[in-house]
Amino acid sequence: MRRILFLLTFGLGGLAVLLSLGTWQMQRLDWKQELLAEMESRIAAPAIPLPATATEADDEYIAVTLTGTPTGQELHVLSSGSAAGTGYRVISAWVTNDKRRIMVDMGVMPLEAKSIAPALAEQTVTGNLFWPDDAAATSPAPDLNANIWFARDTAAMAEALGTEPLMVALRTTTAPDPRVTIVPVNTAGIKNDHREYAITWFLLAFVWAVMTGYFLYRSSKDSKKD
Repeated sequence: MRRILFLLTFGLGGLAVLLSLGTWQMQRLDWKQELLAEMESRIAAPAIPLPATATEADDEYIAVTLTGTPTGQELHVLSSGSAAGTGYRVISAWVTNDKRRIMVDMGVMPLEAKSIAPALAEQTVTGNLFWPDDAAATSPAPDLNANIWFARDTAAMAEALGTEPLMVALRTTTAPDPRVTIVPVNTAGIKNDHREYAITWFLLAFVWAVMTGYFLYRSSKDSKKD
């Protein structure tokens, strides 16, 4: 009898844990879907003038428009896996018509275009405010002599370019840079695996329940023999 009680307690405890993990992942799925919907709404909204002050917490992904001119200063971030293929993501310093210095993520240019000078025409652009931070503890430090970065780090790049820690991910422009393929910001690259995780936990809970039932059945038969 003690063995049966132990198996029952252990089995129900494990089942409760697995079911709670599956339920938690479903809650995370709801949260992530709401977050993605909010981000997509901001990305697709009509563009507004670049705010005088903007914060990552309140303004990331909002659509903005501005008129300005690239300064010619830019940072090249080694990039792969984007719609433009392998190349350098161009982070350019701009001066807006109201004399602000900001960064614009122009898109991706081919590796062989690195030595080509950028176009410096005044232009009106639309894009989305973005505070990327691709840097990880394992990311190599940038090669400043070759102007090759391995991750986008808003704060470090703003310091290097002498701009506000503010980046606009380009969507449209009146004077496209022929070197660059525009890669607008979107939510496609944001992982949302919570449904798969939930299914995994619930399947494990089902297997656990079946195995618990089997062991209880065997233990009950054995106790009757005794």
